[in-house]
Amino acid sequence: MNKTDYIAPETAKTLPGLFQIRVNRSPTSLAYGYYDDDRDDWQIIDWQQFSQRVVDIQCALQKENLAKGDRVAIMLRNCPEWIMFDIAAMNLGLVTVPLYTNDRPDNVAFVINDAGVKFLLLQNLRQWKQLAENSSIKNSLQRVVYTDLTQSDDEHDSQIINLHIWSNSKTDTVKTDIAIQENDLATIVYTSGTTGKPKGVMLSHKNILTNAYAALQCGKFYSEDVFLSFLPLSHTLERTAGCFLPMMSNSSVFFARSIQQLAEDIKQVRPTIFVSVPRVYEMIYAKVINSLEEQSKIKQLIFKLAQNIGWCKFLHSSGKASWNISLMLWPLLNKLVADKINQRLGGRLRYAIAGGAALNNKITKFFISLNVPLYQGYGMTECSPVISVGRQDENDPFTIGKPLPGVEVKITENGELCTRSNCVMLGYYKNQQATDEIIDEQGWLHTGDVASMDEQGYLKITGRIKDIIVLASAEKISPQDMETAICADPLFEQAMVIGEGKPFLTALLVLKAMEWQKLTTKLGLEYNNEALRSISVQKYILKCLKGCLKEFPGYAQIRRVCLYLEPWSIENGLLTPTLKTKRPQVMQIFAKDINNMYESLAN
Repeated sequence: MNKTDYIAPETAKTLPGLFQIRVNRSPTSLAYGYYDDDRDDWQIIDWQQFSQRVVDIQCALQKENLAKGDRVAIMLRNCPEWIMFDIAAMNLGLVTVPLYTNDRPDNVAFVINDAGVKFLLLQNLRQWKQLAENSSIKNSLQRVVYTDLTQSDDEHDSQIINLHIWSNSKTDTVKTDIAIQENDLATIVYTSGTTGKPKGVMLSHKNILTNAYAALQCGKFYSEDVFLSFLPLSHTLERTAGCFLPMMSNSSVFFARSIQQLAEDIKQVRPTIFVSVPRVYEMIYAKVINSLEEQSKIKQLIFKLAQNIGWCKFLHSSGKASWNISLMLWPLLNKLVADKINQRLGGRLRYAIAGGAALNNKITKFFISLNVPLYQGYGMTECSPVISVGRQDENDPFTIGKPLPGVEVKITENGELCTRSNCVMLGYYKNQQATDEIIDEQGWLHTGDVASMDEQGYLKITGRIKDIIVLASAEKISPQDMETAICADPLFEQAMVIGEGKPFLTALLVLKAMEWQKLTTKLGLEYNNEALRSISVQKYILKCLKGCLKEFPGYAQIRRVCLYLEPWSIENGLLTPTLKTKRPQVMQIFAKDINNMYESLAN
């Protein structure tokens, strides 16, 4: 029997307060699950056991000569220790600074120095050796603790110690005299920095509690629900919606092992809630489509029929279409097709949330038509982060849903989406100028996104104010929409549309290696980089893009492309830790290729 057990923000007051109430209410309920490599199996922790570990860490932290307001950083992959340390630190009035484990050392150094971090919790000694090459980091940190039990401390470096040893040297009692208020700073989360240095978003306890509770009102969340935590906890969406929201609802959270093992983890954990970025849904879509191409024509026709009737079923159930006799085929098609797709997702999924970027309509329709409960949401770190999301009883899958309860939105004359609520950040750390630029005197936060709202209140993001491409003909185009449409095709791994001030659009495209190999075979070419520049390949790609962009205006078509096989990554400095493309850096590195595309067509 499904039961609800919510803890309201006014009851919790602070994030550690929320945790303690949950422990008191549900001491023996399943809190977290994780995969233990040594035991080669999933392990579970109840709230009482989890609480004891929090106490151990808090006792150890008390000995580190840290004062209320001091910053401590976490650079771990998703695991129970991430949340244990987060709660323990905030309970002492410390401010946690999440770091991405896959971020570049120079970016990590900037954040640590900018925030004035004194204490760092990380995964292993390899991470520390990379960071310690930057003398400014080594000199600013008082203590470094790592979690990997398979590694031994460096006896020549007293600054670093293993978590197990460090947290087992307890003091007698836990401090309870530190006053923490709801409006106190809880965390500083640094934005990705697609166009410049990251900015530190200051979020209070109230900001995050209010946002998590407002999101709870947009669905039905039960004590029996199981979340699969896949997005990094350093991502505010995962921290709010994948940590504090389930803590509020007494739901359990299992930590996925890696993207390579995600499909297996989903089958084993069988989550009821899954929150992720569009990239994961794109990968699932591409895998299904690729496997379908190897099936017989009959199976392909049955799959297509299931999609068509499944979509009709969705429209009918949501009151957007009348009943049709073809719907009588759905029980059979559901068993033959849709149910098999849902079994790949664990077989009991109630919410599949997509946020962080736009999801292509083609992919959205694919999942919805196969009875996958997919809902799009929208937000930004500065808003703790969720601003809007689709609901079970009113889901327009091609929109980002409606604003959360208590979250105001408005669209300015130039089309910019603005929002105002208790979820809006306290400001940017040590950057009043940037704070004043994004939050006006009336408290409206200017998102920088161009949006529209229909009569029913559904929101759509149509582009970025600063990223809108204006052609020489004065036509305006949103490159993100086009790039999303292009990457829905299994051939393309990454795309960047270019054309600011130019007479036409061009694109830089990264191809998927496996699909590129298939294409060279199809066209009778050698499988090498030279083939990327062949006329036959260029013609094929432009024809393919025409199909991808058939829904766009005539002026929004690609006239020339440059093709690559090496993906843009965090390591080569072309992606942020949240996998957003750093457009200025990409354009700088490939400036010669871009110039050649325009010169070759101009001559």
